[in-house]
Amino acid sequence: MGKLHTNVIGFDDAPFHREHRGDVLLVGVVCSRTRVDGVVSGHVRRDGANSTRAMIDAIRSSQFERHVQAVLLQGIAVAGFNVVDMHALHRALDIPVLALVRYQPDFAAIKRALANPKVRGADRKWRLIQAAGALERIRNVWVQRVGISVDHARELLAATTLHGNLPEPLRMAHLIAGGVTTGASRGRA
Repeated sequence: MGKLHTNVIGFDDAPFHREHRGDVLLVGVVCSRTRVDGVVSGHVRRDGANSTRAMIDAIRSSQFERHVQAVLLQGIAVAGFNVVDMHALHRALDIPVLALVRYQPDFAAIKRALANPKVRGADRKWRLIQAAGALERIRNVWVQRVGISVDHARELLAATTLHGNLPEPLRMAHLIAGGVTTGASRGRA
C-alpha cells in the first residue's frame, strides 16, 4: 500500500467577529498519529490571499519541517474567504494536502458569497476551490485531496483520528485557536 503518513499538521483559524477586518490567528498542530508533538502559529488576512504562504512559512520556519508528512485543513478556506491553494501548498512542501469538512458544501451559496464586493479576488478564489477537486466521502467527512490516493487518505484519517470524525491535528488546532482567542475553547472542531 505504500508509506503511511502519520506525522501530520492540521491548520485551523481562530474565531473572529463578523465585522472584523485585518489579521486572524492561524494555528497548526503537529501530531504523530494522535499524539501532539508541537504547535505553530501565524496570521492570515481576513478574506485575503495569504493563507498558502502563511502555512508554508509556519512549517518551514519550525523544527517540524523535516517531519511533517501531510497537511490537513479544516476546509479549503480560513479567515473567511482566504482560500488555500492546495496544489501550490503540495508543490512547495512536496507532501499531500487534504481539506476536510463535516458536511458537503453548498457550492452555489459559496459562489454567491464570493460575489460580495467586499471579497477581493473572487474569480481566483473560485478557481482554487474548483481546482482542489471534487469532494469525496471518507470516514464520515468530505475530503478534497492533492498528492495522495483515496486509499492512503483513508489510512491517514484512520491513523490520526482518536475519537469522533476529525483527525487530532485539526481537532486540537480548533481547540487551541479558540482557547487562545476567546479565553476558552468551545464547540466542535
